[in-house]
Amino acid sequence: MNDRPLTLMAVHAHPDDEATGTGGVLARYAAEGVRTVLVTCTDGGCGDGPGGVKPGEPGHDPAAVAAMRRQELQASCDILKISHLETLDYADSGMMGWAANDAPGSFWRTPVAEGAARLAELMRRYRPDVVVTYDENGFYGHPDHIQANRITMAALEMTEPAPKVYWTTAPRGMMQRFGEVMREFGEDLPEPDPAEAAAIAEIGLPDEEITTWVDTTAFGGQKFDALAAHASQGENIFFLRMGRERFTELMGMETFVRVQDSTGAAVPENDLFAGLR
Repeated sequence: MNDRPLTLMAVHAHPDDEATGTGGVLARYAAEGVRTVLVTCTDGGCGDGPGGVKPGEPGHDPAAVAAMRRQELQASCDILKISHLETLDYADSGMMGWAANDAPGSFWRTPVAEGAARLAELMRRYRPDVVVTYDENGFYGHPDHIQANRITMAALEMTEPAPKVYWTTAPRGMMQRFGEVMREFGEDLPEPDPAEAAAIAEIGLPDEEITTWVDTTAFGGQKFDALAAHASQGENIFFLRMGRERFTELMGMETFVRVQDSTGAAVPENDLFAGLR
């Protein structure tokens, strides 16, 4: 008999990313007795500092921000009942085009082979049955999200047996609803230029291309609270303005694309562990 617990490993770029796209599945599977492992690749040092001070502004201390966000990350993990937190502690690379992209120690500048080797060591230790990360564009083009995808896919080539692998995504219909909700909550958003509008329209996937729809509505409160634990970044976390009930209504379904599978489980599926139990 194999007494090793079923294990889910989520590989994310920054503190707070775990709650937004996978907080529901992390909480749901923890409640079902699955061992949940979160790997956070960067220290989040390009986030807001106390009082909302932005990177590059006077008074922004990346090291202090990273320390604060590490505490918030642990609080989020406690709320989601995550079994194990592993941090790679690369420097946050900031948004695409920022000078931080090329700063010494930044995740974006780190050779993929180096990051993959460290992640592969964790995969060998935990032997995940399911691995979740971002797609090749990091969902919306963030350099650290792209790099998380790259090191995850490279690490998987270094390890065996092969787990089921998923990339987070969103149905394009849901992305349109986000825009409606943002207007409902009075967001004064500038009209994007045609290039930005085209890029936004390409975020997510048509519904028929999504392989996996996991209902996490019952864990919406935990997901909301986990996001709220990242209080230092509250100004940037639009979802918190909805309140717990509306948040759960809008964010209760988490969606993925299955990119690696050896179980033969039929798609569309409603369980990341379909074919494994």
